[in-house]
Amino acid sequence: MLGLVVLLVTAAAVALVVQGRRDTMQEARLHTLGVAETFAHAPGIVAALDSADPKTALQPLAEQVRERADVDYVVVSDRRAIRLTHPDPELIGKHLVGPYRKALEGESFTRTFEGVRGRSVNSVVPVPRPDGSVAGLVSVGITVESLEHLADRSLPFIIGASVGALVLAAGAAALVSRRLGRQTHGLGPAGMTRMYEHHDAVLHAVREGVLIIEPDGRLLLANDEARRLLDLPADAEGRAVTALGLDDRTAELLASGRRVTDEVRRAGNRLLAINLRPTDPGGGPPSIVATLRDTTELRAITGTAEQVRERLLLLYEAGERIGTTLDVTRTAEELTEVAAPGFADFASVDLVDAVLRGEEPPLPTGDVLEMRRTAIAGVDPGNPLYPVGRAVGFMPSSAGAVGTSTGHTWMESDLSAARFWRQRDPERGARVLAYGIHSLISVPLHARGVILGMANFWRAGNPEPFDGEDLSFAEELVARAAVSIDNARRYTREHEMAVTLQRSLLPRGVPDQNALDVAYRYLPAQAGVGGDWFDVIPLSGARVALVVGDVVGHGLHAAATMGRLRTTVHNFSTLDLPPDELLSHLDELVARMDQDETDDGSDVGIAGATCLYAIYDGVSGNCCMARAGHPGPALVLPDGTVEFPETPAGQPLGIGGMPFESAEFSVPEGSRLVLYTDGLVERRDRDSGIGLDMLRTALAHTGRTPEETCDDVIDALLPTRPTDDVALLVARTRRLDPGRVAQWDVEPEPSAVAGVRKGVARWLGERGLDEEAFVTELILSELVTNAIRYASGPIVVRLLHDRSLVCEVSDASSTSPHLRYAATTDEGGRGLFLVSQFAERWGTRYTPTGKVIWSEQPLGPTGDD
Repeated sequence: MLGLVVLLVTAAAVALVVQGRRDTMQEARLHTLGVAETFAHAPGIVAALDSADPKTALQPLAEQVRERADVDYVVVSDRRAIRLTHPDPELIGKHLVGPYRKALEGESFTRTFEGVRGRSVNSVVPVPRPDGSVAGLVSVGITVESLEHLADRSLPFIIGASVGALVLAAGAAALVSRRLGRQTHGLGPAGMTRMYEHHDAVLHAVREGVLIIEPDGRLLLANDEARRLLDLPADAEGRAVTALGLDDRTAELLASGRRVTDEVRRAGNRLLAINLRPTDPGGGPPSIVATLRDTTELRAITGTAEQVRERLLLLYEAGERIGTTLDVTRTAEELTEVAAPGFADFASVDLVDAVLRGEEPPLPTGDVLEMRRTAIAGVDPGNPLYPVGRAVGFMPSSAGAVGTSTGHTWMESDLSAARFWRQRDPERGARVLAYGIHSLISVPLHARGVILGMANFWRAGNPEPFDGEDLSFAEELVARAAVSIDNARRYTREHEMAVTLQRSLLPRGVPDQNALDVAYRYLPAQAGVGGDWFDVIPLSGARVALVVGDVVGHGLHAAATMGRLRTTVHNFSTLDLPPDELLSHLDELVARMDQDETDDGSDVGIAGATCLYAIYDGVSGNCCMARAGHPGPALVLPDGTVEFPETPAGQPLGIGGMPFESAEFSVPEGSRLVLYTDGLVERRDRDSGIGLDMLRTALAHTGRTPEETCDDVIDALLPTRPTDDVALLVARTRRLDPGRVAQWDVEPEPSAVAGVRKGVARWLGERGLDEEAFVTELILSELVTNAIRYASGPIVVRLLHDRSLVCEVSDASSTSPHLRYAATTDEGGRGLFLVSQFAERWGTRYTPTGKVIWSEQPLGPTGDD
C-alpha cells in the first residue's frame, strides 16, 4: 500500500512539473519573440543603427523597453554581432554570444539555453531595411523564473504537489536524520550549535588573517584579523578581491588561485606574508583559502616593532624605486630620496668623476680622491651641506676616508667631537654644526671590488645619534644602490662606446660640390644608438648621390652593420651605377652577409635594413631615385608646395626575389629634397599618416635654407628626444650655368678629332682657361680617337666647367676600355694610360643608350670658383 501511495504521489509531482514547465516555456517564447519583433520594426530603429553613434541613440530606448516589457535584457547589435546596448554597460562593444548567423540571413528564431541564472529563453529578430537588407539584430531574453506568476494557472496541481511534498518530506526527514546522526556521531542540534559557535569563535580569535576566495575571484569569507590587516570594507564578502581597494600586486596574487607559500606583499603600511592553498584536494568545495601574517609587526630583539616595520618598508621601497633607470645621476638621486627623510634628515651621494663618465674608477693611491656631489635630499633645501656639482675631496689615507680605501663604513655619533671630517673646509664644517647636524654615517658605494663613491647620511632633527642598528641598515641600503649605480655606469660606458662608434661611421661633414646645398641632422634614440645613416656622395658629371638608410635595432651590432652598409654604398657608387642597379647589388651583398653570419652560428642578421638612393644631375636638373623598403622623399618646390614623389617602394634589403625600380623626375632649381628615416614620422602613439601631414606643414614655407628647414622639421615633429633614431637630409637644388657647359657632336671619322680640339681650345680660351687647353686637348684626343676606332656613333663630347674641368665622351657602345701598360713594341694601348696620368680622376658610367667615359682635371688659380 505504501509503495502504491508513493507511486501515485510521484506521478502527480511529475505531472505538475511537466505541465508548469510547458506553460512557462511557451509563455516565455511568445513574450520574448513579441518584444523583439516590436522593437525591431519600431520606427527610427534602422536610422539609429545607421547613425554615427548608434550606442547613444539605442541604449536608453532599449532599457526603457526592457523595464516596461518585464524582460531580463534587450540587446541590439550591428551586423558584426557587436553589442550596441546592454543592461551592463561594460558589455557594450563586446561580441554577441550564441548563434546569430540565421538572423543575419533575415530569419527570426527562439532558443532555450541554460544560463547563469537558470533556464532562459532568448529570441533574436533581424532589423530589416527598406531594401530588404539586415541593418542589425535585436536579442530579447528572459529567465523562466521571471514568469513565476504563470504558476497561478496551475493552482490545483500545486495543491496536490504540496500534499505529496509533505508526505515525501516526512519520509525524507527520517532518512536524513538517521544519516546526520551517523555523520555527526550522535550530536544533536544543541551540540551542533555549540560546535559551530566554537569554530566561528576560533576563526575570528586567531591572530592570523583568513580569507576564503571563490574560483571566480570573489571573496566568500574574511575573519576579523583579515579585515584589520587589509582594511576591508563592511560589504567585502561577495565582491571581487581586485575591487576591494588593495595594492595591485596583492590583489593580483589573491585572485591568481595558484599555490603560494610566504610570499610578501604590501597592504597599506604593512608587509604581509601570504599563503594560498586550494580546498578541494581534501574533498571540500572548490575554493582558495588564504592566510595572512603581518611581518612588519615581528618584534626584533634589539629594536621596537615600529622601527622594524619602518625599516622593512624602507628597504621594500628602495627595491622598488632605486635603479628604475640606467642613468647614474638619477640612480644616485633615487637613493637620497628613499633615505631622506625616511632614515636620515639629509642624504647625499658623492661619486668619482670617472663613474659619472661611465669609466672604471681609479684605485686609491694615498692622494686626494676627487669625488663630486651628485645628489642630495633632505627636509630643508637650504641646508649648509655641499650643493650638487661641488667637488668633494677625500684622502684615502686619512681616518675620515677609511671607507674609501678599505670598503668599510664610518659612523660618527657626535660630529662636534670629531675634527678630521672638517679639516678640508673648516668654515663649512662650522656651519654644519651650527645648523644642528650632529651625527653622520658614510658608506662606500662598493661594487665588483671597486669604490664608486660615498653615500652620506646626516641626522639633525632627531636628537638620538646614529647607532649600530642604523649602521647595519645604512650598509644594506647602500649595498642595494651600489649595484644599480654600477649597472648604470656600465650601461653609460657601453652607450658612449656605441655612440662613439656610430658617430665615427657617420659623415663628419658634407663634401664640396656645386649641385646641392645640403644640411643634415642625426638624433640618436633615447634607448641607445641605432642603425640610421645618411651620405652625400659627389659623382662624375656634376652629379651628387643622396643616401639615407636604416638598420632595424639598436646597439653596437646595428651601428656596425650600418657602417658596413655605408662603406658598401660608397664602393658601389664609384662604379656610377643607376640607383636600381646599386640597390640590387646591395641587396645581394646583405643576403650574403646574413648567410655568412648564419653559417657561423650567429642568430643576429641584417634583415630589416632599408635604403633610399637618389642621384641629382646639376646640369639637367633631373633626379633619379630608388628605394628598398624605405620611406619616400618629400619635394618642396620654390613656391612652398610640398609633394611626395611616387617612387616604387621595393622590399627591404636582404630579402631578394624582386627587382628594384627607379623613378626619374625633373626638379626645379631652388627646390628642396627632403630625405629621412621612419623615426621622424612614425611613433608608437602616432600614425605615420599623421606624421607625414605634420612634415608637410613644417616644410610648406618659402625662402628657408636647408639649415632652417632642418630646424623647422625637428621642432615640429620631435619636441622631445625620440624613441627611435632619426636621420634627416635636406638638399636645395642648383643648376650649373649653361655658359659653363659645352657640347659637340663628333663624326665617326679620324679627321673629326682636329675640329674637336680646335673647338675645345677656343671655348677654354673664352673662359680664361688657356692653361688647361693643352691637357684637355690631349685627353679628348685620346678619348675621341678610342670612340671612333672601337665604338659606334653617335659620339658626343661635353665639357663641364664646375669645381674641376670635366671632359665627357659618350658613344653607343657598352664595351668599356681598360687601362693597361703597353709594351715597347706595341703600336697602341697608351691612350688611357696618358689620360690617367694627366687627369685627377677618370672612369666610365653606362647609360640606357651606351656609355660615357669621363675625366676630371683640377683647375688652376684662375679657374677655381
